Amino acid sequence: MSNNHHPIQGASWMLAAGLSFAIVNSLAQVASINFGLSSTTVALVQYAIALVVILPYLKTLGIRQSLRTQKLGWHIFRVFLAVIGIQLWLWALAYPVPIWQGIALLMTSPLFATVGSGLFLKEKVGAARWGATLTGFVGAMIILEPWADDFSWATLLPVGAAFFWACYSLMVKKLSSNDSPSTMVVYLLILITPFNILLALPEWQMPSGATVWAILVAAGIATALAQWAIAKAYSVADASFVQPFDHAKLPLNVLAGWMVFGWVPPGRLWLGAAIIIASVAFITQWESRKARVKK
Repeated sequence: MSNNHHPIQGASWMLAAGLSFAIVNSLAQVASINFGLSSTTVALVQYAIALVVILPYLKTLGIRQSLRTQKLGWHIFRVFLAVIGIQLWLWALAYPVPIWQGIALLMTSPLFATVGSGLFLKEKVGAARWGATLTGFVGAMIILEPWADDFSWATLLPVGAAFFWACYSLMVKKLSSNDSPSTMVVYLLILITPFNILLALPEWQMPSGATVWAILVAAGIATALAQWAIAKAYSVADASFVQPFDHAKLPLNVLAGWMVFGWVPPGRLWLGAAIIIASVAFITQWESRKARVKK
């Protein structure tokens, strides 16, 4: 475990990111399903607005200072990984994959991240972290039910997104030892736009109407908040610890999906959710106790 590991702070920032992402997901599905915008168009406008929204705050930190890095190539690679994950996820939402099922599949991300944190970041991944992550994975599989007859290939899109976002998360942790959270956010929002433009050009649709623009602006604001929170989470705690807190997105997104689209998940969701919540509660208590003992 690194010296810069504060479990409660890391968990709090990750939970704040989860709430913001739940808002973003519902708004993105409304834009795609109700207004017919392509997922690539939504991604371009959403992240461009996020950049505009966060610039005034970044000015208070000093944009020039935020842009200072000796790892520009790694930042470009990090953003490339994020773009792939974002496009796969928004494609799934536009399909549409019900939000409760998509989020359940995203829960495979901690498994990828835990393996990667041990292999590439050389973090000590103990039995408690492995247990919590694998338990969360089991809960997600109960929710997914991949053996069912109505299993669709489109539900694999969130798995792909989970893999690339886990890789992105590990890159954030790797770079956070040298660069600040503001550097992480500003490079993500600046570099992501060129990638998104290239992907959006073939099926670009100009959003029209005050309502759809209000939805996209709200999604952009929530995106900026989420990216800032996730960068803070990885800067104050180990990657293999904060990743399982992505599981908290589940109840938030289930509630949003029910409120916005009337999607009612099957009963197995609650069994899977109970397992996931129990794993997160366990690892929180475990890490907090270890931190107190070290002091």
